[in-house]
Amino acid sequence: MKAFGKILGLIFLGLLLLVVALGFALTQLFDPNDYKDEIRQLARDKANLELNINGDIGWSLFPWLGLELTDTTLASAANPSQPFADLRLLGLSVRVLPLLRKEVQMSDIRIDGLNLTLQRDEQGHGNWQDIGRPAKPARAPTTSAAPDSPVTASNDAPSVSRPMRLDIDSLTLSNARIDYRDAKSGQQYSAENIQLSTGAVREGASIPVQLSAFFASNQPVLRARAELQGQLRFDRALKRYQLEDLKLSGEASGEPFQGKTLTFATQGQLLLDQAAQIAEWNGLKLSANQLRALGELKLRNLDKQPALEGGLSIAQFNLREFLDGIGQPVPAMSDSSALGSVELVSRLQGSANSLTLQELTLKLDESTFTGNLSVSDFAKQAVRAQLKGDRLNLDRYLPSASKEGASARQNEVKNTLAAAGQAGTTDLPQAPSQQAWSEASLLPIERLRRLDAQFDLSLGQLTLKQLPMTTVSLKASGKDGLLSLNELRGELYNGNFNHSASLDVRPDSPQLKVQKNISRVDAAKLLKALGQKPTITGTLDLNADLQTQGNSQKAWIDNLNGNAHFNLRDGVLSNANLEQQLCQAIATLNRKSLSGETRGKDTAFESLGGNLTITNGVAYNPDLKARIQGLSVNGDGSLDLRTLGMDYRIGIIIEGDKSEMADPACQINKRYVGLEWPLRCRGPLELGAKACRVDKEGLSKIGARLATEKLGEKIEEKLGDKVSPELKDALKGLFNR
Repeated sequence: MKAFGKILGLIFLGLLLLVVALGFALTQLFDPNDYKDEIRQLARDKANLELNINGDIGWSLFPWLGLELTDTTLASAANPSQPFADLRLLGLSVRVLPLLRKEVQMSDIRIDGLNLTLQRDEQGHGNWQDIGRPAKPARAPTTSAAPDSPVTASNDAPSVSRPMRLDIDSLTLSNARIDYRDAKSGQQYSAENIQLSTGAVREGASIPVQLSAFFASNQPVLRARAELQGQLRFDRALKRYQLEDLKLSGEASGEPFQGKTLTFATQGQLLLDQAAQIAEWNGLKLSANQLRALGELKLRNLDKQPALEGGLSIAQFNLREFLDGIGQPVPAMSDSSALGSVELVSRLQGSANSLTLQELTLKLDESTFTGNLSVSDFAKQAVRAQLKGDRLNLDRYLPSASKEGASARQNEVKNTLAAAGQAGTTDLPQAPSQQAWSEASLLPIERLRRLDAQFDLSLGQLTLKQLPMTTVSLKASGKDGLLSLNELRGELYNGNFNHSASLDVRPDSPQLKVQKNISRVDAAKLLKALGQKPTITGTLDLNADLQTQGNSQKAWIDNLNGNAHFNLRDGVLSNANLEQQLCQAIATLNRKSLSGETRGKDTAFESLGGNLTITNGVAYNPDLKARIQGLSVNGDGSLDLRTLGMDYRIGIIIEGDKSEMADPACQINKRYVGLEWPLRCRGPLELGAKACRVDKEGLSKIGARLATEKLGEKIEEKLGDKVSPELKDALKGLFNR
């Protein structure tokens, strides 16, 4: 038996030596370079590929099946003159015996100088799409051959039922470049200086991977550099692929960044499970300049409609500096420190065309918001928001009020105020003539036309135009150029308000409609918050229905039309001196002079109200009425909203004895009661009641009437019973005309 075993061993040794000798003989006697034409024709027939090997083919047979190609180009057989790939060097080798066990054991794979040029023509056809398809036969196959095709396919099926095991010592790709061009869109992408290296590639084991490249595009012009490191693990049977300890970093610059540079880095654990159709990114860490974020992402239903879920947490950062660092201009704001602090925590849910931030907590400067925020359609930029916040000072984020066009009026008003004095004894002021409003554009028309948004916002506090509103509810929407403020309600200065509005930006000149309702609001505080010196106090009720058009303050006022009703209760006209004006009128009729001047005296009133009809920026008020202790006031006039000027005729009626008037020159007798004493009020609104003066023409008529009545009384007194009743009635009619 020992001798037999020895003989058997010698036989196997001889066979092995024979195989080695045959392999050596083949490699020495057979030169594959002699068969380049045959190889080229085989590639053309089997893969529709135009293969040109300009360099030498190096090879080995045993124990490694080795191949080395140099200076090789690849093109579609349909367009052989335009290669889509060229290769400087490809070197690989495979162990022969493991191939019999369906195992691929390879040494290092080296690819150097690979250039891919991928193009789509005007019809959308790519120059690579025909590769791999067998060339069309010269003639159609016979009928008898047709049944054999499925048999062949079925016979081949078992051969691919079990994938080959891979065992590669390493893979190295260096100096590679990929170019992509789309003739229809003009879009171009490129990746150059691609460097890829791996450790041993074995299924189920961790494979170290390093990749770096430079990327560029033309629409927009953008350049980026990226480096990737990680541990790759895969299982083809389970269709499971993992990239562990991922680290991706780089920087980007170009047109979107306006000369600035974005530096980014991210890491985490990536998983792709094709069997379950899910992809996950766990332990996500992201940095972009000063922005820092943590999170996790999961995609489901990859083969159908991918669905995203996960979470994201962004640490506090300066959004203003971040936007400036990536070349994105920050809109003009009245507060240069606004957007200085932003922090976000949220759950994520989305699809291929939408993203929703659920259970959102957003901290913006001193404000905190909770709720949901979503983009329901990326293509339409459709924004949906349902938020609840503690406070928001919106004035910080709005541009500073423009002073254009107001300086001339301010100078005019300043001079008028100086000339008017305090006592109201100067000549009647002139109404302002200078425009009070800016002609600067207010609305970003094109952006608003594209807007698709719905907002449902509730706030504990909202500051807008210096107005400290509380318990605010805002509901607004915008789509296809029609924007609606469905509701803006809340509390203000111990009262409440409820506004609605619509803005149509589809026409060349935007159309604006506003409905305002104000109830029990402190008028003095309202005026002060709007930047006006309060000349009146009281509790204000206001209802207004207005419409206008244009895109500036001036255009809105010039085209303002509508109607309004107002009523002030339990207020004061500051420095009004109405009683002094009345006293002056009475003293004039009494032909006496006032002993002194009453300066800066306020006039309290029980109510002040009326209706306004607004036509092209001028508000007409035909029924002004006021109740003052012992007096009633009637008036009519107009408010020119274009220049913020007024022109009123006022009548003051004494309803009782005014014995409290201290000046002897204006003591009231019973004949003065019930008469309408005339005043004329004209000038800037800033003057308030200080713009009122005694109407001398009207006062003359009163004097004539009183004189006539007195004369009638004396005639009647002289004649006594000698005058018939009919004559008395005639005299009374004459004197009372």
